[in-house]
Amino acid sequence: MNDAKSSTATATTATAKQPLAPVGRFAPSPTGPLHLGSLVAATGSYLDARHGGGRWLLRIEDLDTARNMPGAEATIRATLQSFGFRPDGAVLRQSERLPRYLSAIQILAEAGRVFHCGCSRRDIAAATATAAGGGAGARAGDEPRCVGRCRERRIDPAQAALRASLEGLAPRCVQDRSGREIRFNPEVHTDVVIRRRDGVIAYQLAVIVDDAEQGISDVVRGGDLLPSTAWQLALQQALSLPTPRYLHLPVITEPDGSKLAKSRRSLPLDPATATESLCRALTLLNQPLPPASRQATLEALWDWAIAHWDPAAATARSTVSA
Repeated sequence: MNDAKSSTATATTATAKQPLAPVGRFAPSPTGPLHLGSLVAATGSYLDARHGGGRWLLRIEDLDTARNMPGAEATIRATLQSFGFRPDGAVLRQSERLPRYLSAIQILAEAGRVFHCGCSRRDIAAATATAAGGGAGARAGDEPRCVGRCRERRIDPAQAALRASLEGLAPRCVQDRSGREIRFNPEVHTDVVIRRRDGVIAYQLAVIVDDAEQGISDVVRGGDLLPSTAWQLALQQALSLPTPRYLHLPVITEPDGSKLAKSRRSLPLDPATATESLCRALTLLNQPLPPASRQATLEALWDWAIAHWDPAAATARSTVSA
């Protein structure tokens, strides 16, 4: 247990101060090849780190082994290479870091924050629907939370998710670098899953442990992950981990504003059209293109984009049509 505490404390100490140069990261899941949305997220995070003379790390979020596709990590890395991305340092794989996550869970358990929850997705959906109709239960608009009395019941751990209670933590409000407020309210965000019913460590826990240990100063990612940030603020507080700066990029939609069609989301990037695709990503991020961009080499395009990176322009809109 002492080791568990010391490893987390070390991560906190190492990242408590903002580095002189930013440290960013790109963290894809190896569930398939990279696509347009992946390219936009990777481009935004890469430009942000490189514009500030900082480092850009690659993390493979492969905890959900049932969804991982054989060979996907190699394909992702090869695609990034062919598009001109140059990660710094070794690749971090979440699947190799289970002891770190278990140490964090142990710390939460020692603080009396951990409980097993037997609520199913159907239970949570039903309670949310009831709340939307004016009844009791989960309040409409809340993130999924325990809707039963699981804290008071003896539940078979093999049939339950593991949750962290967030009650008693201080409310927090931070500003995304685009100016949007991100709020953690313990009266609303009462608890969060930290290990799923199938035993997989939850994203919300793994991501804050990894960000702290890697010394990530700036998280630049898709706006679809903005709602997750409140839970991460809470877990950072509960584990005494530092909070990086956040920048959430526009969500790519269909022209009518609807969610990007699966057929387009799953269309893999083609290395043969890397320059053209990068220009498209820059346009979606509202970034200027160099003169004669069609004739520019990939290296020249990156040099221009890094020098002219404008995060305010990139986040001027919350959605952008593909």
